Amino acid sequence: MTKKRIGILTSGGDCAGLNAAIRAVVNAASLKGWEVYGIKNGTDGLTEKPYAYEVLTVQNFSDTPWPRLSGSYLGSLNKGVKMESLDEMSKRFGEGVKALGLDAVIVVGGDGSMNICSNYCKGAGIKMVGIPKTIDGDTPITEFSIGFNSAVQVCTTAADDLNYTARSHSRALIMEVMGRDAGHLAMHSAIAGNADVCLVPEIPYTIDGVIKKLKEVKASGRNHAVIVVSEGIKTEDGSHLSNKKNLVGEAVYGGIGQYLCAEISSRYKDFQVRVTTLGHIQRSGTPTAFDRLIATLFGAKAVELLDKGETNRMVAWKDGKVETFPIEEVVADGTMLLNTNSDFVKAAAAVGMYVGEIEK
Repeated sequence: MTKKRIGILTSGGDCAGLNAAIRAVVNAASLKGWEVYGIKNGTDGLTEKPYAYEVLTVQNFSDTPWPRLSGSYLGSLNKGVKMESLDEMSKRFGEGVKALGLDAVIVVGGDGSMNICSNYCKGAGIKMVGIPKTIDGDTPITEFSIGFNSAVQVCTTAADDLNYTARSHSRALIMEVMGRDAGHLAMHSAIAGNADVCLVPEIPYTIDGVIKKLKEVKASGRNHAVIVVSEGIKTEDGSHLSNKKNLVGEAVYGGIGQYLCAEISSRYKDFQVRVTTLGHIQRSGTPTAFDRLIATLFGAKAVELLDKGETNRMVAWKDGKVETFPIEEVVADGTMLLNTNSDFVKAAAAVGMYVGEIEK
């Protein structure tokens, strides 16, 4: 049995289930006699000096609450990197891996992290295995990523709570959720939360369409409504509210709920309309059983791949089982948007939810 020393880091926005994945990697690797170095604060732990890391053992996650907690035991990094610095960052990443004596790195991240970290590893000649996580549900190829199910639960619980107060005050309440350019989180939580309206970036909508649905609700004798909107949707004329960009040139979203509230309120007076923006609470909450499950399956599979010498691959949930795919294929596929012809969209429309201007 060859002793290995592997690193593991969590990159991008945090989510529920990360600690369960770290635990799975540590336990599976320890049973093989390997050493596991937990890299602190994402890629910064290997690219900034002094290097930030912790040697992890089963004791870190045994008889402690960590596997049951959201967030990341190791800390994460969600600022991206300017692509013009790729060569320099790859060099520094490689130097960090060499200094710690790592044979390979396991990266727990979303589509952006897979792209960035795989470029670092490729540029530095480092072996890598990826584990997908995101509350947005937009990592390509895999049907589920760590954190998505827990985020849906948080949003669904919020939709339930908003329904109760909407009923008390005879209001239409808007709930703005995360998701960036993908509408998975909004659509799943809207269906589970019995929302009346769900607006996602992939499907055009009209304010009149929303108001028509609210009139139907009112005509049915119900005095309240819940509207779920994804942060990445555009205004009715197809533009974004803000032209702000983050460090890697991605659009900065937020505020669409307030826009919709103002537009609906100006055209329709039978409901008072208010907005709740869930924000970062969606990244927290107790990890669901499903997220703990796939986190454990993914972590164990990642160690198995390293044991077999199969690297530069991402583990994924596909057709009811864990599969693996080349990182290059994952990166090439890019962000997985909501399929507008999916069973989720069809079911939402079939039960009477307004999901935008779709063909019927």
